[in-house]
Amino acid sequence: MNDSVEAENFAALQFGVGQPVSRMEDPILVRGEGRYTDDISLDGQAYAAFLRSPYAHGVIAELSVEDARAMPGVLAVYTAAELASMNYGLLKCLFEFHNRDGSPMARPLRHALASDKVRFVGDPVAVVIAESVEQARDAVEAIVLEVESLPAVTRVPDAIQPGAPQLYDEVQGNRVVDFHFGEAEKVAEAFAGAAHVTRLEILNNRVVINAMEPRAALAAYDAATGRFTLHAPSQGVFGKRNNLANVMGLEPEQIHLLTGNVGGSFGMKGAVFPEYVCLLHATRELGRPVKWTDQRSDSFVSDHQGRDMEVVAELALDGEGRFLATRFTGYGNMGAYLTQVGPMMTTLNVAKNSIGMYRTPLVEVNTICALTNTVPIGAYRGAGRPEGNYYMERLIDTAAAELGIDRVELRRRNMVTPDQMPWTTPAGTAYDSGDFPGLLARALEAADWEGFEARREASRARGRLRGRGIGCYLEVTAPPSNEMGGIHFEPDGTVTIVTGTLDYGQGHWTPFAQVLHSKLGIPIDRVRLVQGDSDRLIAGGGTGGSKSIMASGAAIMEAGDLVIEKGKQLAGHFLEAGAFDITFEDGRFTVAGTNRGIGLMDLAGRLAEGTDLPPDVPDTLDVDHVFKQAPSAYPNGCHIAEVEIDPETGVVRIESYRMVNDFGTIVNPLLVEGQLHGGVVQGIGQALMEHTVYDADGQLTTGSYMDYQLPRADDLPAVFTFESRPQPTATNPLGAKGCGEAGCAGSLPAVMNAVVDALSDLGVRHIDMPATPRAIWETIAAK
Repeated sequence: MNDSVEAENFAALQFGVGQPVSRMEDPILVRGEGRYTDDISLDGQAYAAFLRSPYAHGVIAELSVEDARAMPGVLAVYTAAELASMNYGLLKCLFEFHNRDGSPMARPLRHALASDKVRFVGDPVAVVIAESVEQARDAVEAIVLEVESLPAVTRVPDAIQPGAPQLYDEVQGNRVVDFHFGEAEKVAEAFAGAAHVTRLEILNNRVVINAMEPRAALAAYDAATGRFTLHAPSQGVFGKRNNLANVMGLEPEQIHLLTGNVGGSFGMKGAVFPEYVCLLHATRELGRPVKWTDQRSDSFVSDHQGRDMEVVAELALDGEGRFLATRFTGYGNMGAYLTQVGPMMTTLNVAKNSIGMYRTPLVEVNTICALTNTVPIGAYRGAGRPEGNYYMERLIDTAAAELGIDRVELRRRNMVTPDQMPWTTPAGTAYDSGDFPGLLARALEAADWEGFEARREASRARGRLRGRGIGCYLEVTAPPSNEMGGIHFEPDGTVTIVTGTLDYGQGHWTPFAQVLHSKLGIPIDRVRLVQGDSDRLIAGGGTGGSKSIMASGAAIMEAGDLVIEKGKQLAGHFLEAGAFDITFEDGRFTVAGTNRGIGLMDLAGRLAEGTDLPPDVPDTLDVDHVFKQAPSAYPNGCHIAEVEIDPETGVVRIESYRMVNDFGTIVNPLLVEGQLHGGVVQGIGQALMEHTVYDADGQLTTGSYMDYQLPRADDLPAVFTFESRPQPTATNPLGAKGCGEAGCAGSLPAVMNAVVDALSDLGVRHIDMPATPRAIWETIAAK
């Protein structure tokens, strides 16, 4: 495409910010043309398999690997003893929390392989390296592991009792942190003087993080340079490389981390796992590449799990139904070890996100985070944000029923209004934009709220129960960390964006190309994206907390400004004009007041061909820029679900689901709607069917898809609509607020409020997730 055609088509093609451009990633994400970690192989590679503890808790009495080492094809067997000789570091939580008395939280030590004790079913104990994966797995079966079994504990209320089984000698009472947030005395006064107090005991059920692609890794070592290469799925290679180097006792530059396509993560694959340490050790010891791919049965017990909190939620109201204070007191289950994010989800994120859209003047959170003999808990889509919104929305519906106030009116009465912006919350967060009452009004209209009674009567005529639920939500996104925005003009006429966020199925290539297109006029079909190569990055915060478009989008825009400044100097040289006389618009540099100009891509082409330039003129348009972090943003919305329940079986059918959202500036509506659908479906799964269950011995009884139910297409609503009412934020250059986790935040309360509403005629005021057919049937039978 020549320069003049580029200029003519710039406006007409409409591929810029705000346009519903079809994903360029679809051949990868839809047609199976991607290249995932397990698709990669290296010459001479060996294969790894892990022995995992079949016991939830016990002292390792014997670990004999000699028979395994003697088996055909086995190259090595490593245990904690071999790794200890290398003085590797520990896998640890990256966040610091304090107890209510100011003392630091407990930090139990985790090595890559268990040495003295096993603490959950799935705890890795040994690794076998062999010529083939089948030989490695056969040799694992030959390892003798004898464990002196100890009692197991799987729930925090049991784990913190006197005499409970202790997972670590150095963690007294299994308590990691006794977290407190808020002004306890003022909250107590508000509750004491309240006209009404609503109190609910709420279970936030544990879920399995079900990524389509199992975790995998391929490690190689170059003895000449002392440098490792690791292919592994991630949510951003820059930070993960640094964390892994810390564990290995290396400088970050000694590890080259590469991530190709990733088949789902939801927070889990951002962490450093024990398997990566073992593979890096093995490749250095053996002098050949080592590959490992998890099996689905192992994924259930070796990946992190999500949620798992028990809370007493309380709401104080005055005589007019205005919120005075909230208080959340409960337990956060950490599993057997602290993951990188540790207690974050059940503590500070609940404090920030439970406030939601409302003018609640006081909030208090009291959470005891403790260790149990279960799979460690990590971040899962929303990581405390859906939980906080769910608790608040359930409180509001319950309070409305107790007070005889319409639930819509109770919400309206307490919402922050646009004229009150900016609004600072008791958690210190500051909302700069939003029309919360407007979102609620539009969602009610879209859901035909006024026509509900006729539909309920029709359901009753068929012997069914019908209910509707509101899920108003507001999320506090993760603050965008320093993020790279690289723009490189390639000799073949393409342009490469280099950035440190990383998509694991969402699709970043297309929206990032749209941002670049809007900024510089570069045709999106010429844009390439590099996001998974640590050697190409100078900064990178990774993807998580719904911040990617805010971080990378801003980095691209700022880098684009630097390209324009360079381009003006270069265009001035070629057009024989001063740089101060050069303007830039629609991908073209022009001498002001004339029709003389040169297109950006044509300018890049001339540089690629080679040309003599004076010393005061840049010799490249390439830019490597770091965007400094901006504050959190506050995506928000209102979801309304309508359900029908068969009282004879307890089966719930979602009849319709309406979403009205404010994500600020939306770069690509198609991708945003897809993100919302995915998040809502995950919320439906947790609300109605997903539940991770351990027995009294700590054995996972829901360890396969035969026992653990995921939502299928026929579980989803027949009517599923999305609308956008954006109020752009001023806290980042794009005005974006993030959207990736909003679906879960809205769907948990919308679906569960609808289920309770359907059961309300029977006197039901609350039911915990998951509202399975059995749970609903038993609830109905008990009335």
